[in-house]
Amino acid sequence: MKDTQFGPKGWTPDRLGTLAGKTYVITGANAGAGFQAARILLSKGAKVVMLNRSAEKSAAAIQELTQEFGPDAEVSFIRMDLAEQASVRRAAAEVLQTVPRIDALICNAAIAQVPTRKLTPDGFESQLGTNHYGHFTLCGMLFDRIEASQGRIVVVASLGYNMGLKTIRFDDMNWETDYGPNTAYSQSKLAQMMFAYELQDRLVAAGRTGVEVFVCHPGSSATSLISTSGSRTMRLIWWLMTKTPMVQTAEQGSYPEVMCATEEALTEQRALYGPTGTREFVGPVGKGTLNAHAYDKQVMTRLWERSEKDTGFTWAL
Repeated sequence: MKDTQFGPKGWTPDRLGTLAGKTYVITGANAGAGFQAARILLSKGAKVVMLNRSAEKSAAAIQELTQEFGPDAEVSFIRMDLAEQASVRRAAAEVLQTVPRIDALICNAAIAQVPTRKLTPDGFESQLGTNHYGHFTLCGMLFDRIEASQGRIVVVASLGYNMGLKTIRFDDMNWETDYGPNTAYSQSKLAQMMFAYELQDRLVAAGRTGVEVFVCHPGSSATSLISTSGSRTMRLIWWLMTKTPMVQTAEQGSYPEVMCATEEALTEQRALYGPTGTREFVGPVGKGTLNAHAYDKQVMTRLWERSEKDTGFTWAL
């Protein structure tokens, strides 16, 4: 069933009024959908804080944005490597010192289809360690600041959650056997979604309903995700796909995360937002299909406990 909440064209940034006085923190905002999200938010007068790994790319991104929106555009950068827990903690501490309010934390950064198994400095499989564990600790450390602003956490997932094992392989989360770029990526994105849905449950149980948690995906967008970390074959397949109607622009790919960060009419949290057209790869943005394995309660609870243990970060809810 097509989502008709925002009409036949779906959600677009035309719905946005002024965002003056609001602050958005975005991971991985110097390229792709994260950069386009920053552009849209800045165009409406918001303040944007980027959490990126590369200082050089961030400086270039900020230069491009201030050229477009003028020297008064409020965009800044804090260095953070999501793959390294110590870096995440340092960055979060700097955010808490320098960013007085957070209207939404957009967990946009990710790595994908890493061709050969790699471990993070903390010993996690690279995609799980970056995409899930990095954001798990970041969200936990910034939670109170987000709650004080009655803000939102936006988890940018992927349709990849429907591929692979469709569950968490607790006996070998780091893929010491049978590593596959796609299966490991799929598990990492499923883990991110399970984290979000479990967080929703825990907030309700704790009576802390000031923070809304939304999950979205960009559909099939022409970003650098595959081209930066995928194998040569994957990069070629992806390049060919970008020449077809099955892939939309990075700007269109940013609409779901901007919508989830800003749209007041969005009320259903146990959902997956994104394109609603062909195979939900492209098309008008709205509420898409959410398959039940993404919120299997037993697996979600176990993953949360395991994530606290592995990261050494305990949420105080």
